[in-house]
Amino acid sequence: MKKVISTKNAPSAVGPYSQGIEANDTLFVSMQIPFVPETMTCVGDDIESQTRRCLENIRGIVEEAGYELEDIVKCQCFLADINDFVAMNGVYEDFFEGHKPSRSVIEASKLPKGARICIDAVAVK
Repeated sequence: MKKVISTKNAPSAVGPYSQGIEANDTLFVSMQIPFVPETMTCVGDDIESQTRRCLENIRGIVEEAGYELEDIVKCQCFLADINDFVAMNGVYEDFFEGHKPSRSVIEASKLPKGARICIDAVAVK
Protein backbone atom coordinates (compact mmCIF):
# COMPACT_ATOMS: atom_id res chain seq x y z
CA MET A 1 0.00 0.00 0.00
CA LYS A 2 1.30 3.44 -0.94
CA LYS A 3 0.48 6.74 0.72
CA VAL A 4 1.20 10.21 -0.67
CA ILE A 5 2.72 12.57 1.90
CA SER A 6 1.96 16.27 1.60
CA THR A 7 2.71 19.06 4.07
CA LYS A 8 2.82 22.83 4.25
CA ASN A 9 6.11 22.44 6.18
CA ALA A 10 7.99 21.91 2.91
CA PRO A 11 7.75 23.58 -0.50
CA SER A 12 4.92 22.46 -2.75
CA ALA A 13 5.95 20.16 -5.56
CA VAL A 14 6.92 22.22 -8.61
CA GLY A 15 6.32 19.36 -11.03
CA PRO A 16 4.47 16.07 -11.44
CA TYR A 17 5.73 14.42 -8.25
CA SER A 18 4.87 14.10 -4.56
CA GLN A 19 6.80 15.54 -1.62
CA GLY A 20 7.00 12.02 -0.30
CA ILE A 21 5.65 8.51 -0.80
CA GLU A 22 5.34 5.95 1.96
CA ALA A 23 5.31 2.28 1.00
CA ASN A 24 5.76 -0.70 3.32
CA ASP A 25 7.05 1.35 6.28
CA THR A 26 9.56 3.12 4.05
CA LEU A 27 9.35 6.82 3.25
CA PHE A 28 10.86 8.19 0.05
CA VAL A 29 11.35 11.96 0.27
CA SER A 30 11.66 13.76 -3.04
CA MET A 31 14.65 15.97 -3.69
CA GLN A 32 14.32 19.18 -1.72
CA ILE A 33 15.58 22.51 -2.97
CA PRO A 34 16.32 25.32 -0.51
CA PHE A 35 12.92 26.99 -0.89
CA VAL A 36 11.07 28.53 2.03
CA PRO A 37 7.65 26.82 2.02
CA GLU A 38 5.64 29.98 2.67
CA THR A 39 7.21 32.03 -0.13
CA MET A 40 8.46 29.35 -2.55
CA THR A 41 11.68 31.37 -2.90
CA CYS A 42 15.27 30.41 -2.21
CA VAL A 43 16.40 31.01 1.36
CA GLY A 44 19.70 32.71 0.44
CA ASP A 45 22.85 32.47 -1.64
CA ASP A 46 25.20 30.78 0.85
CA ILE A 47 25.62 27.01 1.05
CA GLU A 48 25.05 26.92 4.81
CA SER A 49 21.58 28.47 4.73
CA GLN A 50 20.64 26.47 1.64
CA THR A 51 21.75 23.20 3.23
CA ARG A 52 19.85 23.97 6.44
CA ARG A 53 16.69 24.84 4.46
CA CYS A 54 16.83 21.61 2.43
CA LEU A 55 17.18 19.60 5.63
CA GLU A 56 14.35 21.50 7.35
CA ASN A 57 12.14 20.76 4.35
CA ILE A 58 13.03 17.07 4.66
CA ARG A 59 12.23 17.22 8.38
CA GLY A 60 8.80 18.67 7.58
CA ILE A 61 7.97 15.81 5.23
CA VAL A 62 9.43 13.13 7.52
CA GLU A 63 7.47 14.38 10.53
CA GLU A 64 4.25 14.77 8.53
CA ALA A 65 4.52 11.08 7.67
CA GLY A 66 4.99 10.15 11.34
CA TYR A 67 8.71 9.43 11.14
CA GLU A 68 11.63 10.97 13.03
CA LEU A 69 15.03 12.18 11.83
CA GLU A 70 16.58 9.05 13.34
CA ASP A 71 14.48 6.99 10.90
CA ILE A 72 16.37 8.45 7.94
CA VAL A 73 18.68 5.77 6.57
CA LYS A 74 19.91 7.38 3.33
CA CYS A 75 20.45 10.87 1.93
CA GLN A 76 21.70 11.96 -1.46
CA CYS A 77 23.21 15.43 -1.68
CA PHE A 78 23.75 17.17 -5.00
CA LEU A 79 26.08 20.18 -4.99
CA ALA A 80 26.44 22.72 -7.78
CA ASP A 81 30.07 23.13 -6.63
CA ILE A 82 31.91 20.30 -4.87
CA ASN A 83 34.08 22.97 -3.21
CA ASP A 84 31.05 23.64 -0.96
CA PHE A 85 31.43 20.15 0.54
CA VAL A 86 33.14 21.16 3.81
CA ALA A 87 30.64 23.93 4.63
CA MET A 88 27.68 21.72 3.65
CA ASN A 89 29.04 18.83 5.70
CA GLY A 90 29.28 20.96 8.85
CA VAL A 91 25.62 21.99 8.64
CA TYR A 92 24.59 18.43 7.79
CA GLU A 93 26.48 17.00 10.78
CA ASP A 94 24.96 19.56 13.18
CA PHE A 95 21.47 18.90 11.85
CA PHE A 96 21.60 15.14 12.43
CA GLU A 97 23.19 15.50 15.90
CA GLY A 98 25.19 12.29 15.83
CA HIS A 99 22.79 10.25 13.70
CA LYS A 100 24.69 9.19 10.58
CA PRO A 101 22.50 8.04 7.69
CA SER A 102 24.14 6.47 4.67
CA ARG A 103 24.95 9.29 2.22
CA SER A 104 26.10 10.14 -1.27
CA VAL A 105 27.44 13.55 -2.28
CA ILE A 106 28.03 14.45 -5.90
CA GLU A 107 28.56 17.57 -7.94
CA ALA A 108 25.87 18.20 -10.54
CA SER A 109 26.42 20.61 -13.39
CA LYS A 110 23.14 22.46 -12.84
CA LEU A 111 20.51 22.21 -10.10
CA PRO A 112 16.84 23.25 -10.20
CA LYS A 113 15.97 26.92 -9.74
CA GLY A 114 19.63 27.92 -9.46
CA ALA A 115 20.07 26.14 -6.11
CA ARG A 116 23.55 25.38 -4.79
CA ILE A 117 22.32 22.15 -3.15
CA CYS A 118 19.46 19.66 -3.34
CA ILE A 119 18.93 16.73 -0.98
CA ASP A 120 16.62 13.71 -0.98
CA ALA A 121 16.14 11.07 1.71
CA VAL A 122 14.81 7.63 2.57
CA ALA A 123 13.45 6.79 6.03
CA VAL A 124 12.43 3.42 7.48
CA LYS A 125 10.29 2.71 10.54
